[in-house]
Amino acid sequence: MNLDIQGHRGCRGLLPENTIPAFEHAIELGVNTLEFDVVISKDHQVIVSHEPFMSHEIATSPDGQEITKENQLEHNIYALDYEGIKTYDVGTKYVERFPDQKKIKVHKPSLKDVVHRAEFLAPEILYNIEIKRKKEWDLTHHPSYQTFADLVIKELEELGVMDRTTVQCFDVETLQYIHAEYPHVRLVYLIMNEDAPESNIEKLGFTPFVYSPYYLLVNKQLVDYCKVLDMQLIPWTVNEEVDMKKLIDIGVTGIITDYPDRLIKVAKEISKGKS
Repeated sequence: MNLDIQGHRGCRGLLPENTIPAFEHAIELGVNTLEFDVVISKDHQVIVSHEPFMSHEIATSPDGQEITKENQLEHNIYALDYEGIKTYDVGTKYVERFPDQKKIKVHKPSLKDVVHRAEFLAPEILYNIEIKRKKEWDLTHHPSYQTFADLVIKELEELGVMDRTTVQCFDVETLQYIHAEYPHVRLVYLIMNEDAPESNIEKLGFTPFVYSPYYLLVNKQLVDYCKVLDMQLIPWTVNEEVDMKKLIDIGVTGIITDYPDRLIKVAKEISKGKS
């Protein structure tokens, strides 16, 4: 079976999200692709983080104080340089949604540090990197979408991994900009709306390399539609084995999961059953 197994934020169900230990473990488990998010720091480093701030769900301030939902936006990554970012712990706080997540003291890494470590462990590993742009955060929590995209693409080119990388985004403006300015970059259109795929593709204005919807939006009709357009179909974020099996059975290209260990197990069982 040729299934793209993508470790969501490394392996969020097992180790702290978007951290080097999580990516190391995902590689050890045997994922094809490391999936993660990037934001921009004050010194224009590309930082691996789901939010452009220190989330109250996972982070503790440098002085050990609690970060709250009310004040988390004040811990703005775009206002911190990389050295300052390293002073926040993002690995020891208990995350209720992931009770089995191992707790370790760790900081948010730069894209450069993640890629250097991953390349050392698995030189053929693939990357699926999300640009976390929200229009309302332009110039306050990240740069303009053009500068944001430029910084990410430039770094991926300099790291020499662009040919093994897809760049994903929910934001249509960002995808359209990259498509126009960097036509060689393989793009992933992230979807969480219930609009018809035809409508979403029309809004985007071009056919992306991958169509990536929330997994409950996937059905056989969508699988067939993606095949007609020669788009890969990789849903997110699939954590239960029963859902993994259903999606593999109807023919998705890959699956993004917080639990790559579960997905690898399911894929092996299905392959064994077909042999």
